[in-house]
Amino acid sequence: MSEGTGGNGTGGGENGGGPGFARRFLALAGGYWLGRTRVTVWALTVALVVLTIGQVSIPVLINLWSERLFDALEQRSMDRFLTMIGVVGLIIAYNIVIVVLHLRVKRRLQMGWRDWLTRKLLEDWLRRGRHHQIAYMPGEHDNPDGRIAEDIRITAEMAIDLGHSLTYCVLLLISFTNILWMLSGTLSVTLMGTELSVPGHLLFVALLYAAMGTTIAMLIGQPLVNAVNRRQGYEADFRFALARIRENGQTIALLHGESAERGHLSGLFAGVVRGWDRQTRALSHMMVFSASYSVLSAAFPILVAAPRYIAGTISLGVLMQTAQAFQQTVGALSWPIDNLPRVAEWRASVERVLNLHDALVRLDRDVCDVADGHIQVERSDEHRSLTFRGVAIEEPNGVEVVHPFDLEVRPGDRVLIVGDATATIRLFRAVAGVWPWGRGRITLPAHTRVFFMPERPYLPHVTLRAVLGYPGPASSVEDDRAADALVRVGLPDLVGRLDDVDHWDGMLSVPERQRLGFARLLIRRPDWIFLEDATDSLDPPAEEELLTLMETELPHATLLTIGHHAGLVAHHGRKLVLERTNGAVTLREQMPEDAEAAEPLPITESAA
Repeated sequence: MSEGTGGNGTGGGENGGGPGFARRFLALAGGYWLGRTRVTVWALTVALVVLTIGQVSIPVLINLWSERLFDALEQRSMDRFLTMIGVVGLIIAYNIVIVVLHLRVKRRLQMGWRDWLTRKLLEDWLRRGRHHQIAYMPGEHDNPDGRIAEDIRITAEMAIDLGHSLTYCVLLLISFTNILWMLSGTLSVTLMGTELSVPGHLLFVALLYAAMGTTIAMLIGQPLVNAVNRRQGYEADFRFALARIRENGQTIALLHGESAERGHLSGLFAGVVRGWDRQTRALSHMMVFSASYSVLSAAFPILVAAPRYIAGTISLGVLMQTAQAFQQTVGALSWPIDNLPRVAEWRASVERVLNLHDALVRLDRDVCDVADGHIQVERSDEHRSLTFRGVAIEEPNGVEVVHPFDLEVRPGDRVLIVGDATATIRLFRAVAGVWPWGRGRITLPAHTRVFFMPERPYLPHVTLRAVLGYPGPASSVEDDRAADALVRVGLPDLVGRLDDVDHWDGMLSVPERQRLGFARLLIRRPDWIFLEDATDSLDPPAEEELLTLMETELPHATLLTIGHHAGLVAHHGRKLVLERTNGAVTLREQMPEDAEAAEPLPITESAA
C-alpha cells in the first residue's frame, strides 16, 4: 500500500515570492524576538548592532590613518611615519576585540534562533500524528527531516549573516558618503557658456557606478536564483533516498535489492549533477561580471581623482584617502552583487521551511480543526465502551474507504477484525486519532490506558530499558519487571542488556521484535489493547503462547485484533468483517452461527 503522496521536492522554493514572502517569514520566525527569552534576545541584538558600528569604525580609522601615512611618506617625515606605525598597532588591537566579541554574539544569536525555530517546527510536526498525516497531503513539503535539520539551519544562520552584512554596508555607506563628499571638493563645469559648480561630484560618480553595476548583476543573476532553488530540491531528494535505504537496510539485503537501489540513487544523483551544472553555468556568468567589476572598482577611483593630484590641488595622502573612500562607498552599494548567490540559497531554504509550516497549518485548518469535516475522537466519563457513531472512513482525496457504521465494543470484549487490508488498518488509525479523514464520532472511555501494537514495533536507538518503557521514561521500568517480562515472552538472552544501547531494529529478528512488543505490553499493562498483525511473523506455537500469556496476565483488558491467522479465532469472542462488495467496504459482525458455517475470511488487499 502506498503511504505518501507528497511532492518530489525538485521545485522547492519556486512557488514563493512576491511581497508575501517577507510577511510569511516574519510570521513564522519573528516570534523569537517576542517569546519568553525576548529580553536576552533583544540584548544580544542590540549588542550585535553596537559591535557592527564598531566594525564600521575600523575602515573609517584606516581611511584617516592612510591620509596621514601617505602625507608623511610624501614629506619624508620619519617621526610621523613611526607615529603611524604605533597608531596602526592600536587599530589592530581594537579590531581584534571587536571582531572576537562580534563573532561570539552573532553565533549565540544564530544558534538561539535556530533552536527556537527548530523547536517550533518540531512541536507542530510531532503533534497529534501530524508527522504521519502530512505524508498524505499534496504540496511541496516532502522530506521534512531535511527541512528541519538543514533548511532551518540555513534560514537562521544566513538571515543573521545577511542582516549583519547589510547593516554593515548601510553604516559604511553613511560614514564614507560624508567623507567622500568633503574630499570631492567643488567641481567647476562650463555648460553652454555658463560655469556651474558641482559639489561632491565623486559621490555622484560612485552612486552612478554602483547603480549600473547592481542593475547588470541583478539581470545576470536571476538565473542563479532559479538554479539554486532547483539544486536544493534535487539534493533533498537524494538525502531522503539515502535515509530510506539506511532505515530499510535489512529488507533490502534480504531481497538482494542493492542493484535496484543503486540504479534509483544513480538517477537521483544525476539530478544533483544537473542542478550543480546549472548552478555552475549561472555562477560562471556571474563571475565574469564580478571579476571585471572588482578589478575596475580598485582602479577606477584612482583614475578619477588622479587629475586633481597631478594638478597639485590635493596631496598624495588626500588622493589615497579619496580612492579608499570611493572604494568603500562603491563596496557598500555593491551589497546586492556580492550577496546575490547567498540570498538565493537563503531564500530557497526559507521557502522550504515555510512550505512545511504552511502544510501543517493547512492540515489543521482543512482537516483537524473543522468540527464536521473529520472523524472526531474523544474521551468521555459517561461511556465505558468504545463506540462508533456514524463513522465513515475516507482517503485524503475524499474517496470513501468504509461506509458509515455504528458499533459498540464493551469492556472485556475480545474482537477479531478481518477483511479488507486498507480498511482494517485505517480503522485502527482512526481510533488512535491519527487518521482524521472521514466523518462521525469515536468515543473512548475516559481515564483508561490504551496500547497500540503495530505489526513492527518501533524500537528507538536507546537503551533496552528505554525501549521497553517507550514512550515513557526509562526510569519507570524496574529491573525485576523488565527481566520477568523478557523471560516470559521468550527473550531471556536480553535480560542482561537492559542498559545497553544498540540498533535494536537491525539486531533483532522480526519475530524477536514482535516478542519485545509483548514484553512492552506486559510492562505497560493497559486497559484497552489494539493489535495490528502483531503475531504474523510468529509460528503457531509461539503465537498461541503469547496470546495465552496476554489473557493470563491481562484478563480484564479489552482486546481488538487485526489478523488472519486461524489460531487467533479461539482467543476472540467477537468477529468483525470488513467486506468489499462492488468496490465499497462495509462492516458487519459475524455471528457465532455464521462462523461455524464459513471459513475465516482472510485479509485481502484493497483496490482503493
